[in-house]
Amino acid sequence: MRALFPGSFDPVTQGHQDVLRRAALLFDEVVVCVMFNANKTGRLPVAERLDRLRAAAACLSNVTVDSHTVGLLVDYCRGTGVDVVVRGVRGAADLDYEMPMARMNHELAGIETFFIAADPALAHISSTLVSTMSDRPGSLRSIGRGPASSPSTPAA
Repeated sequence: MRALFPGSFDPVTQGHQDVLRRAALLFDEVVVCVMFNANKTGRLPVAERLDRLRAAAACLSNVTVDSHTVGLLVDYCRGTGVDVVVRGVRGAADLDYEMPMARMNHELAGIETFFIAADPALAHISSTLVSTMSDRPGSLRSIGRGPASSPSTPAA
């Protein structure tokens, strides 16, 4: 079965990497895809996000990286033969946000949504938090900086 792991990935976090790794164990193929989100202002160019996702997926042979910045998620799914959307959830607030979209994707195109609970050790990490803290030297030391960190910034 082919699954889609969509997101803005701005930037890619260790939480994203964990959900991607776990999804790759569950599905025959996973497409991790940078999607446009009208509610977010992109900080990193799409090309850089794609590069970071490729680095994060390098050891996952059944993962491909793509982008879809125009149109709906269901349009992408229909066009690429994806039946399942994978979403990571850190807590109740994420689930409250995700459920209406999951229902609408199912209503519009029969797309199922598969929720993966965040690793408790990573559940406090968000792209917004990483972006906010990245300008402060040493501030990301406690959450670590893996392959998703900026190539120009050494790991803490």
